[in-house]
Amino acid sequence: MIDALAGIAPDFADYLFEFPFGDIYSRPGLDLRAREIATIAALTAMGNATPQLKVHIEAGLNVGLQRAEIVEILMQMSVYAGFPAALNGLFAAKEVFAHHQPASAASGMPA
Repeated sequence: MIDALAGIAPDFADYLFEFPFGDIYSRPGLDLRAREIATIAALTAMGNATPQLKVHIEAGLNVGLQRAEIVEILMQMSVYAGFPAALNGLFAAKEVFAHHQPASAASGMPA
């Protein structure tokens, strides 16, 4: 992302990472797993942030969320954000799940 923004808005790339990840994600009170649950829910509810949702589904898997938990988060959003938003989220998750390689598989360790 930083490289992609370098030619047009390098300062924005800095803000994009420094504020959410340097300031917000590092605050006490929630662990990374809980923060990813909230982020996946919020991005799903927005309904217009599929690329960012995919990044955070991947991040959720990397901090210990199970695929079934992510599916439940997305289904829960149907109540509050509507079925189209939940459906779009489920399709985003399906795509991430198809390409996600668990850390143990990437390292050659048995799953």
